[in-house]
Amino acid sequence: MEDLYKDELEALAFHDKGEKPAGWRLSPKSLRTFILGQKKPLEYEGRSITISQKFFGNDSLVERCIVSLASSRPLLLIGEPGTAKSFLSELLSAGICGNSRNTIQGSIGLTEDMIKYSWNYALLIAKGPVPEALVPSPLYTGMTEGIITRFEEITRAPLEIQDSLISVLSDKILSIPELKDQPFIMAQRGFNIIATANTRDKGVNEMSSALKRRFNFETVQPIKTIDMEMSVIRSQASKLCADMKPELFDDSFISILASTFRDLRTGTSSGGGKFDRPDAVLSTAEAVQVYQQTVVDAHYYHDDEISMKTFVNNIKSAVIKDKEEDLKTLKNYVKVIAKSEEKSNDELYQEFAKQVAKC
Repeated sequence: MEDLYKDELEALAFHDKGEKPAGWRLSPKSLRTFILGQKKPLEYEGRSITISQKFFGNDSLVERCIVSLASSRPLLLIGEPGTAKSFLSELLSAGICGNSRNTIQGSIGLTEDMIKYSWNYALLIAKGPVPEALVPSPLYTGMTEGIITRFEEITRAPLEIQDSLISVLSDKILSIPELKDQPFIMAQRGFNIIATANTRDKGVNEMSSALKRRFNFETVQPIKTIDMEMSVIRSQASKLCADMKPELFDDSFISILASTFRDLRTGTSSGGGKFDRPDAVLSTAEAVQVYQQTVVDAHYYHDDEISMKTFVNNIKSAVIKDKEEDLKTLKNYVKVIAKSEEKSNDELYQEFAKQVAKC
């Protein structure tokens, strides 16, 4: 993120007159602007820099996350897969310390030395446990450099690894008993942890109550309105396919995609109808991928014209995953919507419905 939005971060830092928490590059107000955007461009080095909106959702959620980190409280972002938890944690890290890459990836194979420190065994044998033989891991790096450590999918990590964070979060001290002259390090100002966890992973490795107490929890909800979801699909797919024709980002197709995902995700339509829900999450992130694949296919195989067959097949792949019976759920939903008063005279939707029926 610090590379992708380098110009925006530099322009905000140049104009930032607000008070900054210890170790922060931007004030909380400027960090909010970086994530949520602003209409008025900033003049920087003879250029006009537009601060784009990057996170779409609850603005007050972003503000609470910033306040939590400004008060030195670790932050845990929870929610359904694909709700941009990792994306938000990257944006927060880039704005706070200019480094969103200091990351621990939670998994069943994660060990304590992978998050704290390990040893260069050649130097360890030659010189013994000396500081230069120590190999820093993300937590050690975050503490010594005073930057954010991101912990992705924390509930996928074994319980003993999770609980090894408790003393670090409580005392901001990391013990290194092998170093007799310096058996611990103290975290530099600016250090903090932003963790993420999927609600779908509940019960995999449930966090202990002791660890939970040390985090501020914030739930990231799916995007609730069609217009906002369409805006995200359009803007993100446009960035991913920046070298392709703007005409390919057709609101008619994007509207079908966004409404289909939203209705199947919630089990209800905008008209109040009730439907079976597939097992798939159908997140906005997946909708972006579906439309990106559709645009790429149109560019390379169909002379820059969107193929309805490809569009439907991409939606089908996202919906059914490895559960073929969910195809029936998709077909039943589209069949009902195609007969509704709103869609009965919509030629594009009728074409969409016919193609879904052929799947």
